[in-house]
Amino acid sequence: MEHQVNSLWLQLNTWLPTVLSYTGQVVLALIVLLVGWKIINMVTHAMGRMMMASHIEPTLQGFLLSVAGLLMKALLLISVASMVGIATTSFVAVLGAAGLAVGMALQGSLANFAGGVLILLFRPFKVGDSIVAGGSAGTVESIEMFRTILRDAKNEMVYVPNGTLSNNIVVNSSQSTQLQTSVTLLIDYNDDLDKARALLLSTVENDALVLKTPAPSVGFLPQPANIAVTLSFWCAPANVTPLTGQYSEVAIQVLKREGYRLGTNTRAASAP
Repeated sequence: MEHQVNSLWLQLNTWLPTVLSYTGQVVLALIVLLVGWKIINMVTHAMGRMMMASHIEPTLQGFLLSVAGLLMKALLLISVASMVGIATTSFVAVLGAAGLAVGMALQGSLANFAGGVLILLFRPFKVGDSIVAGGSAGTVESIEMFRTILRDAKNEMVYVPNGTLSNNIVVNSSQSTQLQTSVTLLIDYNDDLDKARALLLSTVENDALVLKTPAPSVGFLPQPANIAVTLSFWCAPANVTPLTGQYSEVAIQVLKREGYRLGTNTRAASAP
């Protein structure tokens, strides 16, 4: 009996330093985990206040804060695991390989995602703007992380990938205080050009929606069989579409009433 007690005491004396050492490491790791977790939360809250002060889009704010928080917490967990003697090298290698595989599989989606981040960060356009980009035109209805939704002239919803928008030229007409629009008609070579200029300018002369500076103008461009006459004027961006439609009709009515042969090809008809 005495021999067994002595043997047990010897084993305890052998294990005790190891147990105490490992217990100390675990306690220290838990303290680091708790303190680090609290610090990360404080940092993310501070980042959120800074983003709000910088007027960053709320969607982008939530995404950046989530990514930053996850990255910092992942690094904290890896550090705590190494403190208690867990080998993290293989774990990090597996995570890296998995991330690479996922990135290759979702290459197109990641491009759209990166484009969404750039759009929300640099704000080349915002909701309500009228833009032309990537072969699509319309009013911006919403900006999501992977796509931007436009409403076109037919009232149809157009879904444009953000990768396309971020890598192509974007024309934002809503950022201008005034835009130029024009109406073009074809008249005959025998028609009076000076009179056509005066008639077309008179149609916009008293319209309060047509800007006086720059002044409206009328230009002529010879065609093989006709002359293209163009009435150009400036207005607010919101008035471009309605005024263009209005004066397209008015110009036809005014010139026809004065005897102009719109689209007539007398020059070609008289050719031998």
